[in-house]
Amino acid sequence: MAHDHDTDHDHDEHDHAHDHEHAEPELSEEEAAELERELVRRHALAQVRQYPDVALRMKAREVTEFDDDLAQLAERMKHLMADAQGVGLAANQIGLLQRIFVFEHGEEGTQSVVNPRIVDPSAETEVDSEGCLSLEGIRVPVERHVRLALEGLDPSGAELKLELEGMNARVVQHEVDHLDGVLIIDRTDDEHRKEALGLLRPQPVLR
Repeated sequence: MAHDHDTDHDHDEHDHAHDHEHAEPELSEEEAAELERELVRRHALAQVRQYPDVALRMKAREVTEFDDDLAQLAERMKHLMADAQGVGLAANQIGLLQRIFVFEHGEEGTQSVVNPRIVDPSAETEVDSEGCLSLEGIRVPVERHVRLALEGLDPSGAELKLELEGMNARVVQHEVDHLDGVLIIDRTDDEHRKEALGLLRPQPVLR
């Protein structure tokens, strides 16, 4: 799942770039850091499967082996999610059909969940805007349960049970959907789905 990015930037620093005919405009430390973050984000997104990649529509399989490979996969996914500036990442999104996802769990830090099961979802729901690392540039309204319990295992095979609400509950529902081959465009209304698909389809080249 993607962060909600603010795309407005202040370009006042560039106003004096032409004061000296041959002067090279220098980036401030803040601008250089922002550029570095953007380059890291783009490199990470290049490793995330993008719609309509077939892996995004396939249902992931239960994990049965809790070994070093699984632990390494969980760590790789955590770093990739962070570099891509996301708040959640499911294995399908990197082309692996295993039931594991990682998500940013507030003050608890980044959590890995294997073979997740959503239990006791609240009757109360809420509609909010969601983005996705696999549908770049798309945000659509999605209705989700406000509270839920999440059961599963960590990469070592130890049992997990988390009580989640608000944004954490929303992210977890988004990632479990991924493991079932379901995307946010399947969860939104017809109008927003049509608009999103129009943006996702390659536009014809007019000659």
